[in-house]
Amino acid sequence: MSNEAARLFLEEAVKTFRSQKALADRAFAQLRDEDFFVQLDEESNSVAVIIKHLAGNMLSRWTDFLTSDGEKPDRNRDMEFVLTPETTRESILARWEEGWRCAFNAIESLQPEDVGKVVLIRGEEHTVMKAILRQCSHYAYHVGQIVFLAKHLRSGEWKSLSIPRNRSAEFNAQMAEGNKKINESS
Repeated sequence: MSNEAARLFLEEAVKTFRSQKALADRAFAQLRDEDFFVQLDEESNSVAVIIKHLAGNMLSRWTDFLTSDGEKPDRNRDMEFVLTPETTRESILARWEEGWRCAFNAIESLQPEDVGKVVLIRGEEHTVMKAILRQCSHYAYHVGQIVFLAKHLRSGEWKSLSIPRNRSAEFNAQMAEGNKKINESS
């Protein structure tokens, strides 16, 4: 892969991660404090548990990303799925921010020549590109769960995070008008 292609890959990876974080943040903004802890059934995870798991994963994967296994020996993954009575929305969101800070610091420090390097996750070799794509997929999976739960919990009060139902034509017209203005000013 050329350095230019690797640079573009890293830029797009950061944009994708920022987009995923923003989507989840916008879902959190619509939740009441108690909504963070609702578990639909005993096999389901609450929003708080999903956040705790993602943050634990980020801190493990992205700390010393190029030089140590992404599954750190001090990570207790099973405890990421356990909430204590002292757990609050604020503490969960602080952990979420800490995880993302770690992820962005690691990814934004990468250079194009790093993309082909090999890193380990649970002893399995991954190129940096494969490791980033693995995490992108993992985070998107869980962000989708968060949005689904938030939408379910807020139901009639939910404000769409994308194109609202039955408003695609209106959205497309707005996009076309915006693109037309951009092209006219060029």
